[in-house]
Amino acid sequence: MKNNFFTISAVFLLALFSPGLHPLALSDSHIEKTDDFGDRIIFGGIGEASNLISYLTTDSASHEVADMLFVAPLRYNGDLQVEPWAAEHFSIEDDGRLLRFTLRKGILWEDGRELTAEDVAFTYKLVIDPATASPYAEDFLRVREFRITGRYTFEVFYENFFSRAVASWMNPILPKHILERQNIRNTPFARQPVGAGPYRLKRWEPGSRIILSASPTYFLGRPSIAEVVYRIIPDTASMFMETRAGRLDVMNLSPMQYLRETDGSLWREHYAKYRFLASAYVFLGFNMEHPFFKDIRVRKAISLTINRDDLVKGALLGQGVPAFGPFKPGSWAYHPSLAPVRQDITAARALLAQAGFKDENGDGILEKDGNPFSFTILTNQGNEQRILTAEIIQNALADIGIDVRIRTVEWAAFIREFVHKGLYDAIILGWTIPQDPDIYSIWHSSGAREGGLNVTRYTNREVDELLEKARVIPDQDARAGLYYRFQEILAEEQPYCFLFVPYALPVVQRRFTGIKPALAGIMYNFEDWRVPREKQRYTVTP
Repeated sequence: MKNNFFTISAVFLLALFSPGLHPLALSDSHIEKTDDFGDRIIFGGIGEASNLISYLTTDSASHEVADMLFVAPLRYNGDLQVEPWAAEHFSIEDDGRLLRFTLRKGILWEDGRELTAEDVAFTYKLVIDPATASPYAEDFLRVREFRITGRYTFEVFYENFFSRAVASWMNPILPKHILERQNIRNTPFARQPVGAGPYRLKRWEPGSRIILSASPTYFLGRPSIAEVVYRIIPDTASMFMETRAGRLDVMNLSPMQYLRETDGSLWREHYAKYRFLASAYVFLGFNMEHPFFKDIRVRKAISLTINRDDLVKGALLGQGVPAFGPFKPGSWAYHPSLAPVRQDITAARALLAQAGFKDENGDGILEKDGNPFSFTILTNQGNEQRILTAEIIQNALADIGIDVRIRTVEWAAFIREFVHKGLYDAIILGWTIPQDPDIYSIWHSSGAREGGLNVTRYTNREVDELLEKARVIPDQDARAGLYYRFQEILAEEQPYCFLFVPYALPVVQRRFTGIKPALAGIMYNFEDWRVPREKQRYTVTP
């Protein structure tokens, strides 16, 4: 049930993404399961949603909630193949330059109005409107013409083949009749949305929890789980205690929790653990406008000082793999011969000396032009894994004369006030990895602005050209070659220190059935999860 946006992750997402380029028809496998209807599921997360209009947000907490409330023309199934969702069927023609859609009849917004092609057209126009300032507008700006051909039908024309064309239509449809006269940047809809998805917003208690209720008008049948609760808990240790006490049903375990703290009879009897390589990577990102980090030698020196194997062992207890770039290991765009940067302290010291840094006063800290080499790593509160990663990096850099401070900030403020505004020296953060390797929005210079997804403000003309070419070439081998070169540039210039790809380690209370682990993780079929009536724990009132 995940859409196809890039999101900055507060916790690792439980679903993956994938492209597909063939027409499909939706099966009727989703039916209302009235015998098992009831109970609630309680998720734990360290980050609170900021805005439930997905086109305006980049944080995963917001997207996870919004994905329950809205529908899109298309989505991915468990095998990471495209399937129609709000669309009854679709086709791709003219070598990928024309997409034709037919929406299902009878899809209703919560207020009873029918969802039609007019809503899709409105959403498209809203996203490309400069006043909306959506960080996802670029994909939709590639559309040459959007044409409504009937109440339930529309066509999308592209000038050239566009690799993310299909994926673009996996994003939420918004209601025209509610939003067309509102300022999208300042609307109560952001916290009081009206959707057409499997769940509806029941209550939002800021700083505490968000409660959703199963929609009785959802076109694929009311979900069996009556209520979904997202509890905001400031740190994973507290979250674990709540899970162990039975007050949470789902959380992402830390490696320590997964390996050493969940082996007792209580856990074996009441919880099921899952493990799969996450579609996310963690990185140390440099603010490219910082005077120290404008120098490629400094960035490379820091990267050479970090022992990624130590990070995987120390921060992840082995539950992950070192990273060298932004693609998932084993995917077709993953460079076949590059490897994670190996620690080389001698080379790091030499590069810093070349850059003019030396310990002038014998205090153990390098200086340049009288300025000590000191900077702050910023990351989000409650994420023990990232904080431990920062501490390991801090200790490593201290050994070569770099003074590092660590600061943690509450998730929403971290993203809104620091990351988006570029008010940091360096950050430890994670990105989700879409199945298609087009990451134009994150790395192209057009995104190097406040609110853009190029959060470190990295710019490189060759990178821009590679990303522009790769998204309009249909041949996968040719695209792969462009992405190989792109990764080589990142390896040379180190705008990020790519650190690791972790394993996702979700744990779920055993009373929930219908969970079917697949390539897409475990959340892709959440609508089909249920609790047998005899095992239901909560009585849910409307």
